[in-house]
Amino acid sequence: MKKELKAKADPKKAKVLQKFFKTGIGEYGQGDVFLGVAVPLTRKIAKKYHILKLADVAKLLRSKIHEERLAALLMMVDRFQAGKEKEKEKIYKTYLKSAKYINNWDLVDLSADKIVGDYLFEKPKGILYKLAKSKSVWQKRIAIMATFNFIKKNKFEDTLKIAKILLRDKHDLIHKAVGWMLREVGKRDFKAEEEFLDKYHKKMARTTLRYAIEKFPKKKRKEYLTVGQKDIY
Repeated sequence: MKKELKAKADPKKAKVLQKFFKTGIGEYGQGDVFLGVAVPLTRKIAKKYHILKLADVAKLLRSKIHEERLAALLMMVDRFQAGKEKEKEKIYKTYLKSAKYINNWDLVDLSADKIVGDYLFEKPKGILYKLAKSKSVWQKRIAIMATFNFIKKNKFEDTLKIAKILLRDKHDLIHKAVGWMLREVGKRDFKAEEEFLDKYHKKMARTTLRYAIEKFPKKKRKEYLTVGQKDIY
């Protein structure tokens, strides 16, 4: 698989991606290495290697190359969705053990709800609250993004609780993720999101609020943005 991905490398696109995913010194993706392979092509290649042992997939997930980690996660998602409960549990545990390698927002967003959220839907969710209180921006993003699975099934309690925990977080990637998930709650239950915002909008980052109210009527958006809400971060 590694050879096939490298054969499709595009150095010009890789430079663009490394800038887009903030891989410079001091940036959130510092040190991440890109080949410049598009996601659809990475997905196509990953599907060809679906018979790899989970241990080998986990090893691939530890790669320094972004597309190789992405391919590993795409394989894990496909195997999780097709697997029985025992296989799902193995993949879920492998995912959490490998969390430090799921270290850019696209990697989290393409996998957290499909593996962690799906596995935990009818199980205790304490691990999500532990992740939400982690020092790792990626573990915190996994926590809130995993709840997208619950949102799609019209269960909002954990999203709102985790959003509250993350309200004062200082990282832009958490601001965006929390705002996005609040917006998704509102698409399904406007009242639930509105009640949360009425209580907490003065305490959340401007970016979080803007994402959360993106689909609100213009007048309602203006009210939230002008009545007592400050640009906290």
